[in-house]
Amino acid sequence: MVKKSNMSAAEAIIDGLGGPSNIKFMTCCATRLRFELNDSSKPDKASLEAIPEVMGCVPQSGDRYQVIIGGAVMSVFNQIKALPSMQDGAETSEATENTEVSNSDIKASLRSGGPRGRIAWIDSFFEYLSDSFRPILGVLLGASLIIAMTSVLDAFHIVDFRGAKSPGWVFVDSMWHTVFYFLPIMIAYNASKKLKVDPWLGAAIMGALMTPDFQKLTTMASTVATKDPVLGTTSYMAHIFGLPMQLNDYSGQVFVPLLMVGFLAIVYRFLQKIFPQNVHMVFVPFFSLIIMIPLTAFVLGPIAVWAGMDLGTGLAWMNTHAPFVFAIMIPLLYPFLVPLGLHWPLNALMLMNIQTLGYDFIQGPMGVWNFACFGATAGVLFLSWREKDSMMRQTSVGALAAGLFGGISEPSLYGIHLRFKKVYSRMLPGCLAGGIVIAILGAAYGGVKTKAFAFTSLLTIPVFNPMWVYGIAIAVAFFVPFFLIAIMDYRTPEEKAAALARIKSEKKSA
Repeated sequence: MVKKSNMSAAEAIIDGLGGPSNIKFMTCCATRLRFELNDSSKPDKASLEAIPEVMGCVPQSGDRYQVIIGGAVMSVFNQIKALPSMQDGAETSEATENTEVSNSDIKASLRSGGPRGRIAWIDSFFEYLSDSFRPILGVLLGASLIIAMTSVLDAFHIVDFRGAKSPGWVFVDSMWHTVFYFLPIMIAYNASKKLKVDPWLGAAIMGALMTPDFQKLTTMASTVATKDPVLGTTSYMAHIFGLPMQLNDYSGQVFVPLLMVGFLAIVYRFLQKIFPQNVHMVFVPFFSLIIMIPLTAFVLGPIAVWAGMDLGTGLAWMNTHAPFVFAIMIPLLYPFLVPLGLHWPLNALMLMNIQTLGYDFIQGPMGVWNFACFGATAGVLFLSWREKDSMMRQTSVGALAAGLFGGISEPSLYGIHLRFKKVYSRMLPGCLAGGIVIAILGAAYGGVKTKAFAFTSLLTIPVFNPMWVYGIAIAVAFFVPFFLIAIMDYRTPEEKAAALARIKSEKKSA
């Protein structure tokens, strides 16, 4: 099955999957098209991966299939939906709808080779974390680039952000601060959607703790303020109808909405059972609000804040007292956590650190892994250019662009690294070398830190401090796997022989 010259990418993808009649369901996530097929034997993997817009394919358990596109996934998704042959065919869903099964399947198959992981509830837990964050990656990336822009202006002394800011730059701050201030509401919405609860209900409950009325409680005469002489922070205890309530600033919190929605799902389903269906619209939201807002304000919110602070403090202790171990451990763990979706708790901790400590110390070592990943992709691009392998060149160019300018590793991982057996053995030395650089050069500074949640790309280098340490570390991490792949290849002898045979065949048919 070969793509015809006059066939669009959308048409070629559907053709490679066995035609419109073989598509039962279609959706997409941040980088991948996800299909549920009628017959999983029909897709032609080689033809699909020969399409320039396709970075790779991942057959899944059952009749599910993933086609990796990268940053242009939504455009291709819309083009497929617009095809006349698809108008009366497959059921489709935008971005995050009904993705939980396919997400679970690919991660579980990586874990154990079966349709589910060894411990189902652990799979479900990490899927819950992942799907609560994944839909907002775009706005998080946009906000991080605004922060990077202001950091560049400050680093080159074009604008001084350390003193009093002009109204114009205060307004610019609001452009990125909106994402992180209202992050709990966004997470509550996505988490509720994941657990099949009315997402606006979850958002409203979290929003109640961020209203001016709730914040006004800190200024009430009956509220007791206590100053911490060590941290220099002030805690507040309000008295609501005679009951003590610890007041927290819930802006930027991530653990609070995640914990709250978990309990909301239990309450929501209980209320649906006890009330007749014809009055669900009135009484289920009403009782959910009057139960969950007090429960979150009095119990769940403070517990989640304490837990997040303790976790962050624990890792901060390790970063301070065992910096060498910490700087090496993080970049060596990430290559195994990210493909399985197990990195989300650390991402949540980064946001929590910024909220509670005012800075984060995990993203610096994490950037080492990212650039080792991108360096391996660059090595694949170098070899594909030398061998005139148009298919791998297209895949690696797209993946490298998504990585270097967006900080997104999925196209590299799913399009290249997990497909070829020797990539990880070339990439991990880069993770190790970059971690050692941060451990040695960053020791005098307490590691590499940042005050922003930044996707680790070329554009966000200025947000890290000390910038020169971070710059050297990611450069080492990038070039070690690049040269290892350029010299030693990324394929087994059998994989290389198959690739050269394919290239030779493509040249003959051209």
